[in-house]
Amino acid sequence: MISFAAPWLLLALPALPILWWLLRVTPPQPRRQAFPAALLLRDLPLTEETPARTPWWVLLLRLLAAALLILGLARPVWGPGGAAQGTGTLLLVVDDGWASGPDWPLRIAIAQSELDRAGREGRPTALLATTPGEGAQPPRVIGPMPAEDLAPRLAALRPRAWAPDRAAALAALDAWRAQAPGAVTPIYLSDGLSHRANPAADALMARLATLGPLTLARADGRPVRLLSPPRTEGDSLRVTLRQSPVGAPSEAQVIARGQDGRALAQAEFRLAAGATEGEAVLELPTEIRNRVFRLDLTGEAGPGAVVLLDERFRRRPVGLLPGAEETADTPLIGDLFYLERALAPYAELRRDTAERLLARPLSVLILADRPIAPGAELDALTRFVNEGGTLIRFAGARLAERPDPLLPVPLRAERQLGGALSWEQPQRLAAFPEGSPFAGLPVPAEVSISRQVLAEPSARLAERIWARLADGTPLVTAESRGEGRIVLFHVTATAEWSDLPLSGLFVQMLRRLVALSAGVSGQEGEGMLAPLEALDGFGRLAAPPPGAQPLAPGEDPMPSARHPPGWYGTQGPEGFRRALNLGATLPAPVLHAAPPAGTSLRSIAGIPPEQDLGPWLLAAALVLLMVDLLASLRLRGLLGPVRAAGLALALLLPGAGQAQPTEEGQHALVTRLAYVVTGDAGTDQIMHQGLAGLSDFVNRRTAAALAEPVGVVPGRDDLSFFPLLYFTVRPDAAALDATAIEALNTFMRQGGIILFDTRDEGSGEGFAPGARAALRRVTQGLAIPPLAPVPEDHVLRRAFYLLADLPGRFTGGTVWVSREQDRANDSVSPVVIGGHDWAGAWAVDAGGQNIHAAVPGGARQRTLAYRFGANLVIYALTGNYKGDQVHVPAILERLGN
Repeated sequence: MISFAAPWLLLALPALPILWWLLRVTPPQPRRQAFPAALLLRDLPLTEETPARTPWWVLLLRLLAAALLILGLARPVWGPGGAAQGTGTLLLVVDDGWASGPDWPLRIAIAQSELDRAGREGRPTALLATTPGEGAQPPRVIGPMPAEDLAPRLAALRPRAWAPDRAAALAALDAWRAQAPGAVTPIYLSDGLSHRANPAADALMARLATLGPLTLARADGRPVRLLSPPRTEGDSLRVTLRQSPVGAPSEAQVIARGQDGRALAQAEFRLAAGATEGEAVLELPTEIRNRVFRLDLTGEAGPGAVVLLDERFRRRPVGLLPGAEETADTPLIGDLFYLERALAPYAELRRDTAERLLARPLSVLILADRPIAPGAELDALTRFVNEGGTLIRFAGARLAERPDPLLPVPLRAERQLGGALSWEQPQRLAAFPEGSPFAGLPVPAEVSISRQVLAEPSARLAERIWARLADGTPLVTAESRGEGRIVLFHVTATAEWSDLPLSGLFVQMLRRLVALSAGVSGQEGEGMLAPLEALDGFGRLAAPPPGAQPLAPGEDPMPSARHPPGWYGTQGPEGFRRALNLGATLPAPVLHAAPPAGTSLRSIAGIPPEQDLGPWLLAAALVLLMVDLLASLRLRGLLGPVRAAGLALALLLPGAGQAQPTEEGQHALVTRLAYVVTGDAGTDQIMHQGLAGLSDFVNRRTAAALAEPVGVVPGRDDLSFFPLLYFTVRPDAAALDATAIEALNTFMRQGGIILFDTRDEGSGEGFAPGARAALRRVTQGLAIPPLAPVPEDHVLRRAFYLLADLPGRFTGGTVWVSREQDRANDSVSPVVIGGHDWAGAWAVDAGGQNIHAAVPGGARQRTLAYRFGANLVIYALTGNYKGDQVHVPAILERLGN
């Protein structure tokens, strides 16, 4: 179906015969004549000549161009004629809550088509968005107003990361209706859900049906999905997906991502027809699981498809209780001497009484040969285990004499292996069984057990053994109790009974046990948790909205305009982050009831947006007019066939006749940043996105004009065009070849600056272990001057912004620059070395949104990272001009004299 936005222009079509009459005559072709006057006069014809007629095909070409021009100006529109049929004010009601993100572009396109149609018909329009705004403003009706005035407001509408408030929308509709009587045609673009089983959804549709013929457009056939926070089970994460039922089997894929956005693991959901819930298991090694930052559903764009994982899934506080406090720290023989040295690099250790330790969130509690007193202490520890805690115990002489109920197996007696009073020799360890958490760990040949506490034989003893000696007796046993577990080492935590605490195997076993425990949130204290980052309606992390309010400690509210899903916490190196997820509190998606009788049901996918044919017709008319120009010149003899073809090519392809500079020439025409290509697609993409984000920031805040960054290969590409090279040092980076070394040395010698980034500062266990060794390999052979930490008065700290810190995505490390001044290079350091992952902090996606979180400082830290980048660019472009200001007093004094 075709309609016209300006049908009155079609009145020009009957004038085409007049145009035919005007265009059918063309001036005769000029004759070429020799100059002599006599010959010219002799050859003049005596009869009067009439102009020749225009060829029929030229007339047809011109008439066709005129017709296309008239039709194009009349703005023909191809489309179904709109979803809503009626008169009066067109009221658009749009659900813009968390479930609207996946098909948001299609919703807006359909709504815009309805506005265009109402504008062509001269009807007033109004808009009602059902979700509260970012400042928790209640929904309100905008309008009535002309369609062209409402279109910008519709284009500015964005989905929210919380649920609609249909009750408030109904109240706003009633208030608007009281002030704007008259005929109304409502169209409701619904997300199809009855949020929180709210009866206001049905009441809103019923009220809309009383205004006029209601059209309900919703995404039929596509399930609305909600991802729930996972459960930890050993080395795996078990994720639950809830969705609205669909009539056919469906599949979905969840991806676990780190803080840099890289995919660490993936798993699939398979749901039967009509199913509303499915599970997937992410199998991850311990170290990798603790680096998971978020879970994403592929193909879904919304906050319901994102789960942020906070410290409850990673942090493992460990409490230590010795058998004798007075000798616990005695070197080599103390109960906690080896435990503290084994766990200190990998866990948060706490030392206190049992009562105080259990008063705070705790993942693991280790008792080193310490019997449990019956009464309050036994009850508290039993409650700790039943609620999900992990209790690790070491058996010694004290525990053998006074066993208690919190043991995985009953104990029998001590066993002496070796010595003057024993015929048996010390036993070595057997290989770990398949079902044990220690499976796969190598067993050192030098570890031997000389004394142990035996377990009472029972029918279920074998299934509780996680480690055994070569003779089959248990070394480590375990049992699940409630939500937690109890693990018992049948030896002491000192070197008195075995060589185990002296080995690296002891560290690995303890790390795996701690990793098996349930994480807890950080110590929240009594302060409020400020919003750090919030998820928008498309599931992207961004700055929190202005109306976001802090969370109280221990509060876990329903996500709303005041508490949007995202990160909450405290700033600073000692701060922590807590995640608020939609899937943690929202119920399963439930479809709303059947609409009122007489409602016109349409699927959003079944209402294709209208297409304006006007631009295409005008473009076709322009092409025909250019062809007519060439034909006229050719008929008059002013243009040969070769020149006509060349002119046509120049007209149709404006850039065809322009000389295209080479790639190196393009680099010479503009200023741009560059990065050294590593060969890893993910790393190179982060550098490109990071430098693109930095270039945009510098262009907006300074007088510099930076073009799109490029990747370069030293030794192959000419580096002299670039003021700054970003070099990410991967842990597996190989040494540079001689050609690359020479190219980089020449680049630095000629004034260029290289930023080496190891990405391993301030990231806990280290995001890139081994990067320091790789840095030594990469820089071997480069002319790196002696380095020193960036001084407080260095130009890099004040080239544009005044900076006390130089953070990136991470912070807390040292940034190094040249220690000595090189007068030949204006005292500018040729290298800057750090590990803060600045590119990750600067990186933006195609929509200009930051990709990776800045930890722990959030938005403030990212701002400082951008400012450091701006200082670095100004430093690379202008050198030490800020440093030269120290000479201003002397210069002024000399001028005064």
